[in-house]
Amino acid sequence: MGLKQIDHGSKEYQQMVQLRNLILRQPLGLSFSKEELDREVNDILIAAFDEEVMLGCCILSRLDSMTMRLRQMAVNNNLQGKGIGASIMSFTENIAADKGYRKIMMHARDTAIGFYEKFGYKVVGNQFFEVNLPHYIMEKRL
Repeated sequence: MGLKQIDHGSKEYQQMVQLRNLILRQPLGLSFSKEELDREVNDILIAAFDEEVMLGCCILSRLDSMTMRLRQMAVNNNLQGKGIGASIMSFTENIAADKGYRKIMMHARDTAIGFYEKFGYKVVGNQFFEVNLPHYIMEKRL
């Protein structure tokens, strides 16, 4: 498995959009708008591959000079629980730290809280709803 940053608009980015749509949006009856995808042009796009096949992905968006937001974490359904998400998390945290960021925050689905807690993320604040699902803000200092 290889991990790397990918370019917005590339063939790999199109794979990323397909994977995110399959895992995160379609089960909710939702899809991405062109405007949503256009806003990702300045984000850090991260993906795990086996050869040419994307196994998982996530996005880092800059919030301020010290904080990145982790978004759109997705691992192919039949590959979850095999360490791919853990590898993506480690790679993502290293990229953020190397760029001088000191904190990563996210809007985590309540079903993913336990996964992120394994990596030292803490719930901050109360439950809220996003894409019709319960979420929590989680944070970690790097």
